[in-house]
Amino acid sequence: MQTLTHDGFRIHKGFLPRSAQEGIVAALREVIGQAPLSHYETPWGKRMSVGMSAAGQFGWVSERAGYRYADTHPSGVAWPEIPRSILGVWEELVPEARAPESCLINFYGEAAKMGLHSDDTEGDFSQPVVSISLGDPATFRMGGLKRKDPTRSVLLESGDVVVMEGESRLAYHGIDRIRFGRSDLLAKGGRINLTLRVVTPPPGEAG
Repeated sequence: MQTLTHDGFRIHKGFLPRSAQEGIVAALREVIGQAPLSHYETPWGKRMSVGMSAAGQFGWVSERAGYRYADTHPSGVAWPEIPRSILGVWEELVPEARAPESCLINFYGEAAKMGLHSDDTEGDFSQPVVSISLGDPATFRMGGLKRKDPTRSVLLESGDVVVMEGESRLAYHGIDRIRFGRSDLLAKGGRINLTLRVVTPPPGEAG
């Protein structure tokens, strides 16, 4: 395993062996069976190319009124619990952090991508975001605290894990494209990205 650092982004190359990846994918099938993937619309009415679901106390939804965290799937059911195999990644890489309250699940098909954005809708920016890549490789673009800051790119492959904390916690980042069909982890191809995060304010500051 190799650990790279790019402007505060900590990238653990090959962190998850193949057996661990397969175990997580199996657990995700159960999660998505309870909370199916949704293709949300942006506040300006554009259908997102990435299919989304979640596990934990909260999931992320998008609607005409804006982006927000919700405590139920759009169908009205509660989000499933975060699988133990996924929680273990957080506990190993950021052991001093609060327990994650949300695991966002993003599925990238052949033409899917994610524009530059900042994870800025959580209540405690002192807590990290941990991102797990599964399946086809993807070009991950990393920027700064402003959308127009210069960016750098790195190829994320199946089993890589990115930690965003400190100076990178609010940095802009996105996925330019995936290299469809390069991995056989998912039977029909594509990429799954999991992002673990704390949603609520620090204890004592809620409300």
